[in-house]
Amino acid sequence: MNPVIQFQIRQFLLIYLLLIVVALIMRKCKIDQTKLLILASIKMTVQLVLAGLILTYIFQNPHPVFTMTYLFSMISFSIHRVLSKNKDLSKRFKAVIAASITFSGIFVIVYFVCAVVGESVFNPQYVIPISGMIMGNTMTGVSLGVKTFRELMDGQRIKIHALLCIGASPSTILLPFVKQALETAMLPTLNSMVGMGIVSLPGMMTGQILAGTLPTTAILYQIAIMIAICTVVTCSCFGSLFFGYKTLYDKNTQIICE
Repeated sequence: MNPVIQFQIRQFLLIYLLLIVVALIMRKCKIDQTKLLILASIKMTVQLVLAGLILTYIFQNPHPVFTMTYLFSMISFSIHRVLSKNKDLSKRFKAVIAASITFSGIFVIVYFVCAVVGESVFNPQYVIPISGMIMGNTMTGVSLGVKTFRELMDGQRIKIHALLCIGASPSTILLPFVKQALETAMLPTLNSMVGMGIVSLPGMMTGQILAGTLPTTAILYQIAIMIAICTVVTCSCFGSLFFGYKTLYDKNTQIICE
């Protein structure tokens, strides 16, 4: 296979011209988000350039401290993003979410790198990119799950209070919301798995093929990472919702407002 073509800066800058197409469509449809488009593009570019410089240094100077620091930074940022969208949740619910994301993420990452790949958990070449894919999907899944759960509760306030008045237990009332929110959170990952290889060639596989890896090897890595992502998303959402909803009622079985 031919080696990957290196971008020249002049060539790379041409990609930004495509944003003009996006801006024109937004203007045509009277979507007033042009500033957000520009800001998001600039922020993405700066963040990825900084990440590239940091990763280059870490790969050239591999050390367990650097690898673990980067890993826990990703986990911390994922937790922060989820909680920042749910600022009015109780402290106990937030703690459950943070613990679910952390333990699920670390367990699957360590299992993937050590057992499946057969490398050291301190190897930045495997730990960092794999962790990035896993935690990015986990952040999205948990955010969607918690958002769905809260919307279901908000839309059923009257029904909840009526059921409490006739003696229904909080777990009986809230568990259906948990199940529905978990299903909603899992659907994007499951749909992605269903269409993979037919509708889309996923990022990890595409990146490895561009780097010169044999497609058969890239396919095995992609299958493995998708199963890992599905597992972490499911476990993190389950832990956040199943244990989180129990923080919403007290010992007198009265549901506490968030």
